[in-house]
Amino acid sequence: MNPSATDRHEIFMRRALELADQASEQGEVPIGAVVVQDGKIIGEGFNQTITGLDPSAHAEMVAIRAAAKRIGNYRLVGCSLYVTIEPCSMCTGLLVHSRISTLVYGAEEPKAGAICSAVDIATQSHFNHQFAIFAGVLADDCAAKMSQFFKVRRERKKALRARVNTNKDLE
Repeated sequence: MNPSATDRHEIFMRRALELADQASEQGEVPIGAVVVQDGKIIGEGFNQTITGLDPSAHAEMVAIRAAAKRIGNYRLVGCSLYVTIEPCSMCTGLLVHSRISTLVYGAEEPKAGAICSAVDIATQSHFNHQFAIFAGVLADDCAAKMSQFFKVRRERKKALRARVNTNKDLE
């Protein structure tokens, strides 16, 4: 029995969520991505901007670079990208240039999302490539991962400020 499109989307999004966990473990914003061709993962990535000292090392960029190397072509025609969070403008441009056929993402990104949230780059008619978009796959899980990450980050900053203030009081 073949899984439905929804089941397939969830299977690949769960893998992207696992990759987001790897990012989080390294102190990176927890975003994961996979590139799929003919039902098989051909590229994976998670955010590595901090650890790689590379502002372009978003999960989508890392996954697409890996996929392109694996198939030996910079054009990923017929491939789907699964990413836990709505892509930013840089990554949306990457989808156009790499010729990704389908984007599947989890949660919207209200501050920097370039598919439907902050701006809508993907549907601009002047681009020479358009791709199908499926939004909201495991959105609650994807959003919760981001919320938890930033909650812990804020708590750590607050604790650090409290320690600094305590040390100043002791001087």
